[in-house]
Amino acid sequence: MAAYSRLIAVQLGLPEAECDLICDAAPMHDIGKVGIADAVLLKPGPLNDEERAIMQRHPQIGADILAGSESPLLQAGAVIAISHHERYDGGGYPHGLAGEAIPLYGRIIAVADVFDALTNARPYKPAWPLERAIDFLQAQKGTHFDPACVDALLANMDAVLAIQRRFQHDQA
Repeated sequence: MAAYSRLIAVQLGLPEAECDLICDAAPMHDIGKVGIADAVLLKPGPLNDEERAIMQRHPQIGADILAGSESPLLQAGAVIAISHHERYDGGGYPHGLAGEAIPLYGRIIAVADVFDALTNARPYKPAWPLERAIDFLQAQKGTHFDPACVDALLANMDAVLAIQRRFQHDQA
């Protein structure tokens, strides 16, 4: 997921140091899940409304864990943690931010995280074929995702495929 985040940042034309910072901070996006009970976090089936509300606390928990540091890395991690579940149309959480009110780092991580989750197997689902994941991202441009971030990821499919090969090999 971090490698996809870096790829998006590069394609958006961000400075090299900022691309590296995003890549290094991206894995902190879900650090707030340490504050979620295992019964909710590891539940094999769908979450009910109460469990979903509990799960939706993890961005704020993560931001609180990382808040107050003078470290640029932890500051970036805090921004990512709090904003990676916001939706471009304002329908996300925890603050219902929309469009460019969502920090760019959060908009980048939202695309990278979902793409990574879709294209890799999880205990509750098989990996989606690449074309299906691409179709999903395209369909969600402007609603769930920042269109520029989706376009940035999909602009260099050779790099996307290289990332997939690299991490599939590392997991073998």
